Amino acid sequence: MKKAFRFGVVAGGHPSRSTWIAFAQRVEALGYSSLLLPDVLSIPLATLTALAVAATATTELRVGSYVFVNDYRHPALLAREIATLDQLSDGRVELGLGAGNWLHDYQQLGLPFDQAGTRVSRFAEGLSIIKAFFTSETVNFSGNYYTVTNLRSLPRPLQQPHPPILIGSSGRRMLTLAAREADIIQPTPPTEEKIGWIREAAGERFEHLELAQSTFGIEVTDSHKITAPPFSRIPVETQLMTTAQAVEFLLGQREQLGTSYIQIQERQLENFAPIVAQLRGK
Repeated sequence: MKKAFRFGVVAGGHPSRSTWIAFAQRVEALGYSSLLLPDVLSIPLATLTALAVAATATTELRVGSYVFVNDYRHPALLAREIATLDQLSDGRVELGLGAGNWLHDYQQLGLPFDQAGTRVSRFAEGLSIIKAFFTSETVNFSGNYYTVTNLRSLPRPLQQPHPPILIGSSGRRMLTLAAREADIIQPTPPTEEKIGWIREAAGERFEHLELAQSTFGIEVTDSHKITAPPFSRIPVETQLMTTAQAVEFLLGQREQLGTSYIQIQERQLENFAPIVAQLRGK
C-alpha cells in the first residue's frame, strides 16, 4: 500500500530569532510537514534549541533532526531532551539518528573517529538505550560502550510508543538495523537493491515503514525564484525539471521504490511549493 506524500525542509538555521521564527512559520504556511535541522557544527544554530523555538512558533509543523550524531551526546540524555521537546510541542517531534561520519566535526570536538564498524556498534547500543527510555519506566543497560543503571525515564514522550525514529544510511548493516528498529528509513541514495535489504530485514513490519528520500538537486525551471547553492556537504547532482516533470518524477519514485517522505533544502522552499501543493497527502 502506497504511503501518502509529505514533504520536509532541511534548513541551515538563521542566527536571528525573528528570522528563524518567520522561516518556520513560512514552512508551515506552504504546507510542508516538517522542519529538519542537521547536527553539524558549521550551521549557525544548535539543533535542539532551534527546534524548540520553531515548535513554539508554529502549531502543526513537525520538527526534527537530520540527524543527531550518536557520539556527540549520551543517548540517555538525548532521549530525555527529545521526550521533553515532544511533550512541550504537543507531540510534533521526529527523531533522526545516525552513527556520525563527519571527520572534521569529530576533530573539532576532540572525539576519536573510530572505524565505521565501531561507530555503528556504539550507535546500536545508543539506539537501544533511547528506545528503552521512551518505553520503560526505568532504564538498565550494560553494553560494550554504555552502562545505564536504574535511570528513571522522565519525562515520557507524548507520542506513543515514542516519537518516530528516522535512520538514513547507504550501508547494509545500518539499513538492516533501521529496518528492525526505525519508523522512517532513508536509504542514500534510494535504489531497488537497498529497498530489498530493508524489506528482507523488516519482514512483516515493512508495510508500516515510511521511506524517505532527499531531492536536493532538483531545480524547478518554470519558477522565477533564484536559489542559492546547496549547503549540503554531500555532492549533489543538479536535475533541471519543470513542476510537472518533478511531480511525475516523484510519483515514479514512489511507484518504483516506495519513497513518500520527500526532503528538500531551504533554498528550494518557494520553488517546490507548487509540487507540495499538488502531492501532499495524496
